[in-house]
Amino acid sequence: MGAIVKISTLILLIAAVVVIMIQSFSQMAELPQVPSQVDNYLQSLVSRGEPPGLSVAVVKDGSLIYQQAFGWADWPAELPATIQTAYHWWSMTKIPTAVAIIQLYESGLLDLDQPVSHYLPFFQVKYQGQPAPPISLRQLLNHTSGLADTMPAMIGWVHYEDKTYQQTDLLQEILPTYGEIMFLPGSKYAYSNLGYLVLGAVIESVSGMSYEQYLKDQVLLPLRMDNTGFLYPEIDGFQAAGSHPLFSMYTPLLPFLLDLDTLVKERVGTQLWFNPVYIDVTPSTGLIGSIDDAALFIQDLLTGSILLDPKGQELLFDPAEGRPLGWAEFNLDGRYWVQQSGGGPGFASIMRLYPAEKLGIVVMANNTNLSRDKIVNILADIDW
Repeated sequence: MGAIVKISTLILLIAAVVVIMIQSFSQMAELPQVPSQVDNYLQSLVSRGEPPGLSVAVVKDGSLIYQQAFGWADWPAELPATIQTAYHWWSMTKIPTAVAIIQLYESGLLDLDQPVSHYLPFFQVKYQGQPAPPISLRQLLNHTSGLADTMPAMIGWVHYEDKTYQQTDLLQEILPTYGEIMFLPGSKYAYSNLGYLVLGAVIESVSGMSYEQYLKDQVLLPLRMDNTGFLYPEIDGFQAAGSHPLFSMYTPLLPFLLDLDTLVKERVGTQLWFNPVYIDVTPSTGLIGSIDDAALFIQDLLTGSILLDPKGQELLFDPAEGRPLGWAEFNLDGRYWVQQSGGGPGFASIMRLYPAEKLGIVVMANNTNLSRDKIVNILADIDW
């Protein structure tokens, strides 16, 4: 009897392996090899609800060459996704923030190698219990400041009213909790949302206006990014509803970080659908906008025609000092690219640029379940 059980178990295992191999082969067969196959592949993702809604843009040599939306911006409301659908950018916001800092540098209003305390006298941090060496703006930009990250606590720093907060005040409130740096500035890399809150406060100090107003005036308006802002009433496009899979390794954490009674609008099948939500800390993760606006943004970064001068554009992309400014991820082996991903309650996004090829890709979705790198890799390997 025991032998029969072992044989039966072996047969089931072999069958499971065969099924997995067939599924893997099927998925490989679905991967697009030419631009004409992209629509079918992306449509297959939203058809499985992975994610419910998805918007994609590709720019090349100064032109928009591909832009599409798939699935549902809001499934319960039966609202389809369009290229004007507004998604949370989350951490993709760090790149417009970096652009704003470089603009102020180009204007002579700040020095990237000056200590933060030169612009924010209250900014004082410690290292191993002693006053820390100065942290420069450049080190904040490239995540080598030593400042700790504010995750996962930051997921809970949300509100539901149509308002933004003064970022300098928020920094002064938060800094005592995160005032011990992890390593000497410039000695290592460690991703830090807090570092970009500090940059937002520097923008407020130098420009004399709120961080959000500076971004609107100097980044969004010059590119006519009318479907992008920090509050939904400011945005011309349609609002996507955020969603989250009921069965996810992160789902059990949500009640500890968020008020689910306020956040969750309803459950449809295995998806939780969220009410509109904002993040308190905007410079690192606060923008909300559409794929057509994101395409305008990356197109200008690659051509350097409006937002930045050639010197500023070089600062944004040149890894000569070890890391390009602003970007959390980059690749120096073979094809050089820079990348910034975003993810938070209900949404995920990714932006990747190949500066030498003048190629840029943006993907945004209304679900935390998004194979961001896989999609971008596929799109980048197509001969556009």
